[in-house]
Amino acid sequence: MEMKQAVTGNTGPKVRSDIEVTLESTASGGVELEIRSKVKTMYGNAIEKQCRDLLRYFGIENARMKVDDSGALPFVIAARVEAAVRALGRMPAPFLPEMIAENRYASERGRFRFSRLYLPGNNPGMFLNAGLHSPDGVILDLEDSVAPEKKDEARILVRNALRAVDFYGAERMVRINQGDRGLEDLDYVIPHNVHLVLIPKCESRESVMKIDERIGEIREREKIGRPVFLMPIIESAAGVEKAFEIATSSSSVVAMAIGLEDYTADLGVQRTKEGLESLYARNRLVVAAKAAGIQPIDSVFSDVADMEGLLDNVLRSKAMGFEGMGCIHPRQIAVIRKGFSPEPEETEKAKKIVLAFREARRRGLGVVALGSKMIDPPVVARAEKTIALAVRLGLLPENWEEQEPEE
Repeated sequence: MEMKQAVTGNTGPKVRSDIEVTLESTASGGVELEIRSKVKTMYGNAIEKQCRDLLRYFGIENARMKVDDSGALPFVIAARVEAAVRALGRMPAPFLPEMIAENRYASERGRFRFSRLYLPGNNPGMFLNAGLHSPDGVILDLEDSVAPEKKDEARILVRNALRAVDFYGAERMVRINQGDRGLEDLDYVIPHNVHLVLIPKCESRESVMKIDERIGEIREREKIGRPVFLMPIIESAAGVEKAFEIATSSSSVVAMAIGLEDYTADLGVQRTKEGLESLYARNRLVVAAKAAGIQPIDSVFSDVADMEGLLDNVLRSKAMGFEGMGCIHPRQIAVIRKGFSPEPEETEKAKKIVLAFREARRRGLGVVALGSKMIDPPVVARAEKTIALAVRLGLLPENWEEQEPEE
């Protein structure tokens, strides 16, 4: 049975870059449109034209629509109108904004993931400038940050954002929901150049495989050649006990994260800054990830005002073997970057290893040595990664090798 009225989007004094759409079916009379907007003088005609064009595209001939706009961009308006039409029981073909050229880049299995910024999936105001803060990844979140009644419209908004928002080279991640809703989320996001999918509250190999198989079906259907990586999130005692099984469940898994808010709740204890209550779980996750050859990623630090506490947490995290962590506010990115940046002695050692490796290759030697120690390929790979990170962070010039004095 079709609904008579649907309301989507957000409005209010603190809402920005969004629009609330109220759509009501009528039996006749064409489309009656009422617009209230902070920018109506400049953009009222454009908003009206887009709304009418969208209703025509969705086959809506008779309706009463009110929009309360707070500076929404066209991709947001399109998402909110489509969500309203679907909430009325219609199932039209999706309206896809043009995929901007800046969003066609790929990711890599071993890229740096030491900062990833969570963005609530139903809050477009937080999408627009997220990439300017230079996180390694942006997470468009469809799970915990989205109210249950808003999840259907959030996935449409996230889909449009993946096509229309420039994230300035950050790895494009989406955290899906649990269960069947999460499988449905994949249909909305996988065709639009998602690099990595986060799997929440993961407790078994089977849950990862189910998602991986569904992604494979979508990739085949949409003829997508690029890979889609996976990052399971361990958030329970059961997940901790299955950490290695989860880490090795699919070749698509490139990292594994821990979510300490849910983990400590599962244990029935309070989360503390010292983190003694989660020490075992974090160690277990690091060991499992390293054994599986993937990146261990630490939890978020929830006190966005405590920069000193954040840095201490990052340094402890790095010392445990973690290779990154989540953040919930842009101001945390610089602190996380500082904490995970190579120390000067790390960089110097890495330079020596890389130079020794390249010299051995130049001379055709099968064995690489630094002083009296043999250098294994994984050590060289780690050193090259340290060098690349130092260059990326501006700690070394790109032509650092040319500036090295000859022995």
